Amino acid sequence: MPDTSQPPGPQPDTPQPTGPHILVDADACPVKDEIYRVALRHAVPVTIVSNARIRTPDHPLIARAVVSDAFDAADDWIAERAIAAIPTGTAGSPIIVITGDILLADRCLKAGATVLAHNGKPFTTASIGTAIATRAIMADLRAGGEGLGGIGGPPPFAKTDRSRFLSALDEALVRLARAFP
Repeated sequence: MPDTSQPPGPQPDTPQPTGPHILVDADACPVKDEIYRVALRHAVPVTIVSNARIRTPDHPLIARAVVSDAFDAADDWIAERAIAAIPTGTAGSPIIVITGDILLADRCLKAGATVLAHNGKPFTTASIGTAIATRAIMADLRAGGEGLGGIGGPPPFAKTDRSRFLSALDEALVRLARAFP
């Protein structure tokens, strides 16, 4: 199993890949098995990024990047690769980022990447501002939340979320395969 701090494929002095590549913010990702299944069906490389070793299938299209446990190290690693993957002369990127981190989603959207939440809902340039504002409001409510009971995180992950994710990832890969053959 490749264990690397670089994604599979080109290094700085080589041409950038033209086809899709999936980067996964993996530390708290509940859909890793689904990502492997869809990516392998489409023959798309996947890089699992975490600050600790995570077991991954032994397959040449699946790589693992273990980063330091410094604050935002995995986010920085993913965002840097999303930015570096923008092909010259294009308006988008062949990168798909899977994350539940709204601020990482914002950084990757600005780089032109396709970004999906674990529940399959896409982060878009039109929706990210509202997501960031809601995140900030909820953090403020939780911080001063004595007596507010019931204000917590997102709802529990459900089968419908898993199904929506599978469909969304498949659709994103088909769209990017057409745009970046």
